[in-house]
Amino acid sequence: MSIKKESLKIVVNTRLLIHNKLEGIGWFSYETLRRITHSHPEVDFYFLFDRQPHASFIFAPNVHPVVIGPPARHPLLFIIWFEWSVWRVLKKIKPDLFLSPDGYLSLRTKTPSLAVIHDLNFEHFPEDLPLAPRLHYRWFFPRYARKAKRIATVSNFSKNDIVALYGVDADKVDVVYNGVNEKFTPLAAADIEITRLQYADGSPYFLFVGSLHPRKNLARLFAAYDLFCQNTDLSVKLVVVGEKKWWTEPIREAFEGMKFKDEVIFCGRLDAEALHRVIASALALTYMSYFEGFGIPILEAFRCGVPVITSNVTSMPEVAADAALLADPFDIEAIARAMESMAGNADLRKELIAKGLQRSAFFSWDGAANRLWNCIKTAINDTDESTANENSNPRGRRS
Repeated sequence: MSIKKESLKIVVNTRLLIHNKLEGIGWFSYETLRRITHSHPEVDFYFLFDRQPHASFIFAPNVHPVVIGPPARHPLLFIIWFEWSVWRVLKKIKPDLFLSPDGYLSLRTKTPSLAVIHDLNFEHFPEDLPLAPRLHYRWFFPRYARKAKRIATVSNFSKNDIVALYGVDADKVDVVYNGVNEKFTPLAAADIEITRLQYADGSPYFLFVGSLHPRKNLARLFAAYDLFCQNTDLSVKLVVVGEKKWWTEPIREAFEGMKFKDEVIFCGRLDAEALHRVIASALALTYMSYFEGFGIPILEAFRCGVPVITSNVTSMPEVAADAALLADPFDIEAIARAMESMAGNADLRKELIAKGLQRSAFFSWDGAANRLWNCIKTAINDTDESTANENSNPRGRRS
């Protein structure tokens, strides 16, 4: 399929491209857009920022940054930004497509739109969110899904969820799997020893990576680690990487109630180089979220040659396949048993490491960028066909 237009304009919501603060959706935006803009110099891309962008995000000469206010970091400001500021820019530029990697659209615009909706966690676990964002997501996202010309999402699980909950046609939704940064590679034994000395007093450790959000299931992970420590004499610490932005009272109570909380080490947010070293030096990743649209840390651990324990629900079995130990995220004893098996069985770790390295080869940011571009082409071509049909049959008569 090829786009026949000689000149193409695409406006992109890039408000989550924030220097030194890229997280899941921000990394998706960065990795895919960097590749797409370089691969398609014939297209003019207009990147919409809600603050002055870092120069590193202007990926190519065909990228035109547009800064519009207000800074959109609250539900009320989301509405102002998308329904007024973005709407005005789209009206002025008249692009062929509005691409939104974080799923937000402008409901007012007539511009054909492509929304990347990563998951619908707020529909399944609304109690995990404060009231304002909860109400905002649950009111706007069904409308965004219906408004979008096409939708991209990051797993078949999320695709089926969007189709089921929002009633959109399955043919309208494309799966664009996340990739994994190629810098995540195994470390030499000497580097692992140095990293463990720096972060875990020289001990092997289980690792959690992610935002400290309720759906990441830290409360049960703490309880399972406590049970692991009680049931074994293995000296394995628990290292937690991530900001305490969503640190709730139940998470705090679970941590404070631990018998072995002194064995838990909080690292906060790490830069990319430090994160690579910490992941690659872990005994195993323990990623026991109870809801994920994808789960990039699983792939990062795979590429680093680190075995993984993850959940048997939502997208995680799809991503991990048979390359990880799967456990029920709501069953503390099951999580603890998986930790015991992983820590006490070197052959199991070796087997999972080999499978994980093989599994990770299926996912790449080059592949993600190509799939997203195909989705973009389909959205634009479908729009052109619809317009042509309307022009050839302006009163809606059957030919």
